Amino acid sequence: MTTDAAASAADGARPAATGSADERDARWLARAIELAVENVAQGGGPFGAVIVKDGVLVAEGQNRVTPNLDPTAHAEVMAIRAACQAIGDFSLAGYTLYTSCEPCPLCMAASLWARLDRVVYAADRHDAAVGGFDDRAFYDLFAAPRETWHLPIEGVRPANAAAPFEAWNAHGARTDY
Repeated sequence: MTTDAAASAADGARPAATGSADERDARWLARAIELAVENVAQGGGPFGAVIVKDGVLVAEGQNRVTPNLDPTAHAEVMAIRAACQAIGDFSLAGYTLYTSCEPCPLCMAASLWARLDRVVYAADRHDAAVGGFDDRAFYDLFAAPRETWHLPIEGVRPANAAAPFEAWNAHGARTDY
């Protein structure tokens, strides 16, 4: 989160609490797009995201795949990580993710696991493809039978394969998610 955004979130500022829902969405999408453009100048990918609850900015994220050498450091994932740290919970139920571009399959899965209430995006997957970020291969791959994938996905089941889940179920102090 930027310093200004952190200060805004910390003092409870509600920069987008006024206006219609469309105006609030437009305002937060504008911030996500601004983060994406700034990130390009900083050597990152052209993606930005913000997480908001009740008109309050909770976290921001920018694509840091190449600077961090982390293929999972997508803007949406970075924003989700920052938001969870900021609120001290792994659930973002009640929160909205605004992102500069339609989430890829990785980011959509992260959004689902985070239990976000809503995802709002600006550019779509076709715009991303024009910029060299074509996720079509992933969508096509997920629709195809696994045995046709270029990446072999193999199940090998040793006798104790279920042991981690047996331990989980027997652990009385676990935190279900």
